[in-house]
Amino acid sequence: MTTLAYAVADSRTMLRRNLRHMWRYPTLTLMVAGLPVVFLLLFVYVFGGTLGAGLGVPGGGRAAYLAYVLPGILVMAVAGVAQGTAISVSMDMTEGIIARFRTMAIFRPSILTGHVIAAMSQTAASLAIVLGVAVLIGFRASASPVEWVAAVGVLAMISFAVTWLSVACGLVSKSVETASNLPMPLLLLPFLGSGFVPTDSMPTALRWFAEYQPFTPVIETLRGLLLGTAIGDSAALAVAWCVAITVASYLWARRAFNRDPAPVVS
Repeated sequence: MTTLAYAVADSRTMLRRNLRHMWRYPTLTLMVAGLPVVFLLLFVYVFGGTLGAGLGVPGGGRAAYLAYVLPGILVMAVAGVAQGTAISVSMDMTEGIIARFRTMAIFRPSILTGHVIAAMSQTAASLAIVLGVAVLIGFRASASPVEWVAAVGVLAMISFAVTWLSVACGLVSKSVETASNLPMPLLLLPFLGSGFVPTDSMPTALRWFAEYQPFTPVIETLRGLLLGTAIGDSAALAVAWCVAITVASYLWARRAFNRDPAPVVS
């Protein structure tokens, strides 16, 4: 077999291992999908009437706010998977299985590849659940097929970036408890951006942070694609942030993974 064939085979094995863990413990997937759904229902049915009326959209009300808030909830769903991924990676690192893998004749990067692809699969399931609930309670997109493909692409990019960041967090954590806490700030960023209210309604200092943090251009791009509104330079900023986070997180994760000079069979 060629080196590429070995890499693909070992990555597939590690992916299967992580998917089996997810299948045996489905409560984690339900939890990461359930939290965004709870926030969606809470904001739409408790605050949606008031907040929707303040958007300045013709008709206003809950329907308008549902359309406005959904992109932020989708990004929150992406961030929610990060905690479970960091915990999974940290458990592997602290329980000794990684040391065992390092003594085996396997393609070393496949260990992390399995975590990344499994986390992306979990994120896709969570996003599908959130979007399905949104449609059930009245969300109707005005996106064309091309815009839907672009929206899926944006979600895939931010999911990939956040996944690598969570993998790095899991690798540098000394305990599972630390790994569960490191990604928590990601869940706050949609609140401190344009996910739930327009940034121009915020105080000056907070508005500056909200407009320049990484999740805001992603949310604005998704909102424009799904609702057919203007995107401006949000798409370019979203891509730039996703690439920057992915590259930085990958390099961080690789350095953390290689810091232990344990013997490796090539």
